[in-house]
Amino acid sequence: MIVPAAAKSPEFFVSVVVPACNEEGNIPLLHRRLLEVLAAVAGLRWELVLVDDGSRDSTWTVISTLALEDARVRGLRLSRNFGHQYALMAGMEMAGGEAVIMMDCDLQHPVEMLPELIDKWRNGYKVVKTLREDTCDLGWFKCWSSRNFYRFFSWLSGVSLQPGLADFRLLDRQPLNELLRFGEQGLFLRGLIEWIGYPSCVLPYRPGQRICGRSQYTLKKMLSFAWNGVSSFSLMPLRIGMLAGFIGSVVSLVGVFYAVMGKIFGSETVPGWASTIMVVSLLFSLLFFYLGLLGEYVGRIVIEVQRRPRFIISETAGFDRRQPVAHD
Repeated sequence: MIVPAAAKSPEFFVSVVVPACNEEGNIPLLHRRLLEVLAAVAGLRWELVLVDDGSRDSTWTVISTLALEDARVRGLRLSRNFGHQYALMAGMEMAGGEAVIMMDCDLQHPVEMLPELIDKWRNGYKVVKTLREDTCDLGWFKCWSSRNFYRFFSWLSGVSLQPGLADFRLLDRQPLNELLRFGEQGLFLRGLIEWIGYPSCVLPYRPGQRICGRSQYTLKKMLSFAWNGVSSFSLMPLRIGMLAGFIGSVVSLVGVFYAVMGKIFGSETVPGWASTIMVVSLLFSLLFFYLGLLGEYVGRIVIEVQRRPRFIISETAGFDRRQPVAHD
C-alpha cells in the first residue's frame, strides 16, 4: 500500500512488520515485549503486522486470536511458504504507518532498541539500519560466511553492504513507497534499500537468544539468499566467464603456435596425450560451468517476464479495525 509521506507532528504512527514461520511460541512473547517497550514512547501510535509465511503449527491461530484481543494487531496469512523476503514485502505493502520497522519474530532482534530507531527517524534519518555485532553464539561458520559474503557482494555489485547488516531496520514512508514500486521477482531487500539511498544511519546491536523453536534459515536457504542477492545486482559472474574464456583462448593459441613452430623447425613437442587431455577437460569444465551460470540468468529473465504474483494472501485479520491515518 503506497500512501503519501506525512509531515512530522507530535503524534505519529509506526508499523512493526514481523514475518513468522512456525513461531507460535514466540509471537505472544514478542507482543508482550512490544507493549512494554513502546508504551514509553511519547506520541506514538503503532500497529503490529504479523505475516504467517506458510506455518505448519498454530501460528495463524495465535495471530488471529491476538488480532481479536488487541486492535493494534493485524495478521496476514500467505497461501504457502514464500520465503522471508517476500513475507516482509507482503507486510510492508499492507502497513499503514508513517514509518515501518522490520524485525524477526524470534526475539533475536532486541525490542528494546525500537525507541532508539524511532528517535533517529524523528531526528531526520529516512533509513535507520542495524548492524549485528558478531558473537560466538552464531558459530564461526555463520560469522565467517556472512562477513565474506558482504565483501564479495559489494565487490561484485558496486552496492556497498556492511558485514553484519540485518533485516532489522526502520524505513520512512518516502523510501518505503519507492521500494514498493519495485516489481522484480528476485527480492534482496538489503541490496535494494542500499541502492535506493536516502539519509541513513547505522546502530549496532547484539542479537538476543531465541526463546522458542529453532531457526528456519537452513544452509540451503542461506545459499539461495546469497545467490539471489548476487544475481539480482551484478553481471560480474558472466563477465568473469568471458575473461576466463579469453584467457583460455590465448593459452590455447600459444599452445598451437608452439606446436606449429616445433613441427616447422623439427624440435620435439610435448610428448603424450596426458597434458592435452587435462587442458581440454579443464576448458570443457569451465565451459559447462558458465553455460549453467548463463542458464541461471536466463531463468531469472523468464521468471520476471512471467509476472507471477510474488506472494498470495489467503486470509487477513484485524485490518477491518484499523483507524484511518491522516497523511499530510
